[in-house]
Formats: sequence, structure tokens, C-alpha cells
Amino acid sequence: MSSGSSIIKPTDPGYEKAVFAYDLHPQTPAAACVPTTVAEVQEAIGWARENGLTVAAQSTGHRAVGLPPLDDSLLIRPMINTEPVIDAKERIARVGAGTTWDSVVNAAAEHGLAAMHGSSPTVGVVGYTVGGGLSFYGREHGLACNKVRAIEVVTGEGEVARVDADHEPDLFWALRGAGGWASVVTAIEFELLPYREIFGGASFWPVEASDAVLSTWLDWTRSAPESVTTSFRIMNMPPIEEVPEPIRGQNLVAIDGVATDQGDGQALVAQLDGIAEPLMAQWGQMPAPAASRLHGDPEDPVPAIGAGGMVDGLDEEAVAAFVEAAGGESGSALLAAELRQLGGQLRRPDDSGGVADHIDAEFVSFGVGMAADPAGAAKTQEDLGRLMGALEPWAGKHRFLNFSNPDSSCQQCFGDDSTEALKAIRHEYDPDGLIVPPIAL
Repeated sequence: MSSGSSIIKPTDPGYEKAVFAYDLHPQTPAAACVPTTVAEVQEAIGWARENGLTVAAQSTGHRAVGLPPLDDSLLIRPMINTEPVIDAKERIARVGAGTTWDSVVNAAAEHGLAAMHGSSPTVGVVGYTVGGGLSFYGREHGLACNKVRAIEVVTGEGEVARVDADHEPDLFWALRGAGGWASVVTAIEFELLPYREIFGGASFWPVEASDAVLSTWLDWTRSAPESVTTSFRIMNMPPIEEVPEPIRGQNLVAIDGVATDQGDGQALVAQLDGIAEPLMAQWGQMPAPAASRLHGDPEDPVPAIGAGGMVDGLDEEAVAAFVEAAGGESGSALLAAELRQLGGQLRRPDDSGGVADHIDAEFVSFGVGMAADPAGAAKTQEDLGRLMGALEPWAGKHRFLNFSNPDSSCQQCFGDDSTEALKAIRHEYDPDGLIVPPIAL
């Protein structure tokens, strides 16, 4: 490989597959590589250095739109040991780069355990986790990145390292929340949770109920038990067979969530039952892996763009602003305008955590829409701008990397002091700046 034999150039067969991103964002790197071993990652980094290229690492490409242009970069798409290894006694999973959540949650379930997965089973484990990792277990257990025990990397210098709290602790801190910092991640080890079953579900109402649903839900969140993590969405459901018939093609409002305590979950459902007649409502005990599909995110690649932020102190004025921006009278074509519930353990700084040791806000706001053609992309950008603008009076101080906008900066996500620390760590492990940072400096 030192001669470039496993490097895929734009004129080579397989280039389009190697640079394909889940969000269908067009990528045109100078070359690509899909290594299946750590040694191949080292050789790819060496080849990039010899050829005057930077290195961008990406697994599934769910956040490809957040990367800068890659015309002068080698895109590395690692696919290393993609079958997860579960240590049931220690409740630890070891997962290679390129693995998606579906295989992990199912492997863990064989041992009566659960993983702190994202809202789609096709999201890459490594990118999600090192970017923070916000799960349906978050309010009780915090961010997924702070359940990581060890991370295996190849640094910008081409060195192989296994980092943890006792070995290269500065890099370990940076990698837990700031993405693949100054290195290409090849594997991670993280804690699993002792849940064979959870209580979960979703309720859907006509969009006309948006004000009532959002007001009731916000009231509930102010004293909600930490065993429950939920989200609120105003949605435009596509008219496709994969969507259940009662909500297919509908403009609607939804609440979904997971409770690790059945009684707490049932108390939430009792609150929701009094709002209005739902189009569809399904709640109950379910196997833990079912939670990975509960949010209903698309599992196949879609041409979508999104925007997100943090919000705090939402009141009745915020309810009106949100509904005006995304509700039935707004003309919004967004697939979803969303608030994800934070608080609980997510808001408490983790003394042994990484750079993302907590989220100092009550909710993450997020919008996503289609971008199948220029007109659709322009409409989505307009709708996203209106939604984010409406929430500006309640905007938090920082952003969260997993949900950050393409134009977000390191300072916006982590603040000035942490950004300076991240820069120093980058200089130590990647002094030539070979690795493209996951967020703008």
C-alpha cells in the first residue's frame, strides 16, 4: 500500500462507492481508502503525507455535510473488525470503526444488555460516540462518550495508540466529545447498560394539536423523572409504505421516548392521553433493541440537510414561536422540527468525562428536511432558518457536535478554554495538521 495500491483515485473503479455519504452530500476527495486493518490506516496516512494531502476520516457519512471541501484530502473510510465483541461479565463492548448500531444492540441483547445507541440503527457507532452520543438513556446515564473505557487510534504522526484514563489522558479527553481529534479512530470500548427490556413508545396527533401537545409536554419535562428521556416533533410524514397507514402522508405532532422504569413511563402516557385524540399511540414494554428504531429515522440514505442548537427556559411564548415556525400554518416542509429532552445526568458535569462532559441546556433543537434538488434544498434552508430564528431568544450558549450546523466552530461547541486545550492536543499528536478536524477551528 505504500505505493498507493489500495488508494482509490477519482478515475478508479469503486471511487463513487468509497466516497458515498449517507446524507448524499457530494464528496470529491483527491483519493479515498477503505482500510480493513490498522496497518492499512497507517499506510494510508503515510501515503497522504507523501502526496501532500490532508486526511479526513468518516465511517457512514451521516454528518458529511459538516466537513470542509475535501479536494486536497484523502478520505479514509475504515471498516475494521465490524463484528462487535461483547464482554457480558464486565458489561463492555469492543467495536471496530465502520460498525453501525444495529449489530451492536443485537449483540448486546443476547446477553440481556443494552447500548446507548443513537436514534437510527444505521448510524456509525464511532462517529456518534466520539461526537458526544445523545441517547434515549441519556437523562439517567449521561452522554455516551463518557461511558467509553478506551479508544484505539492512529495519530496524525502515524503512531498506533490505545488511549484511556491512564494512557494518553489528554487525547482521551479530546476524543470524548470532539470527534476524531488529531487521529483516526480504529476501535472503541464502552460500557453497556443492564436492560433486557425497556418501556417505550410514541404518540401522534394531528398538527392542529401542536400547541396543546407542546405545552403539556414542556410542563411535564420540568419535573420529569430521570428514568425517562423523550422528544417532541412536528412532522411532515412522507406518503410511503414504510410509514404506518394512520400517519402516512400526514402533517402531525409526535412525542416519543424511553423509560427504564415502567411506572414512570406509564405516568407519562397518562399525561399524554388527556391532550387530544391521537392518530396513533403505541406504548409498552419492549425488548431493548426496539428502542433503536423507535424514533423512526430513515434507515436508507436520503438527501437531507439539517440544523440544530441548544435551547433553555422555554415558556408559552416559545411554544407559540415554535408552532408558528414549523406548525400547520407555517408552510414548513421540514420532515421534522424537533426538541430532544435533556437535563438529569446530561446536565451534570462528569468529573471523569471528556471535553463534552455534559450539556448545559434543557433541550436540543433540531430541524431536518429534504434536499433532493436545488429547489428542495433552498426550501429546506428557508424552513430551517425560520425555525432556528424563532428559537433564538431561548438559544443556549454552546452547540452540541452531533447536532451542530456545518458552519459551527470549535468555540461554539466547547468554549474558549477547551478550544485552546484541543488545539494544544492537536499540535502534540498531529503537529503538521494532517488530520482534518471534525469541526472548524
